[in-house]
Amino acid sequence: MSASSPTPPPTGSAFLLAQLGAHATRRFAERVAELDLTPPQTGLLRVIARRPGESQQALAAELGTPPTRLVALVDGLEQRGLIERRRNPKDRRLYAVHLSEKGRETMRALAKTGAAHEDELTSTLSTKEREVLHELLGRIARQQGLPPGVHPGYRSPA
Repeated sequence: MSASSPTPPPTGSAFLLAQLGAHATRRFAERVAELDLTPPQTGLLRVIARRPGESQQALAAELGTPPTRLVALVDGLEQRGLIERRRNPKDRRLYAVHLSEKGRETMRALAKTGAAHEDELTSTLSTKEREVLHELLGRIARQQGLPPGVHPGYRSPA
């Protein structure tokens, strides 16, 4: 570098988070593709498992995604036998969305995939360091108003 060339700024934590986030997202997509799923399908299955019986409208609101996008995801998962739509007993105009038995089996496989993904990404850290990292990232996410367990990719059209 010549004396007149500006010194590049140091790489900050925000850049490292973005770099690792992009890498983690790509690797996760590769892993769930082995289960014949996409990350959006995986995220929706997780929400349904956590909140069985919710309406599609409630799921769309929780994910922060347009209802039309959610309908396409729900249709695809239902066609594959991973979820079931049932009439909502409290409001017959709405459908309650539940995991099917095949969906519950898929969630068990996803849990193993997620654990392997986590282990791969944090393998250089000790157990205590992993706990500290998780707590710090959770604190930042809460301060930024990010909903727990919801990937920001739902908030932009795919």
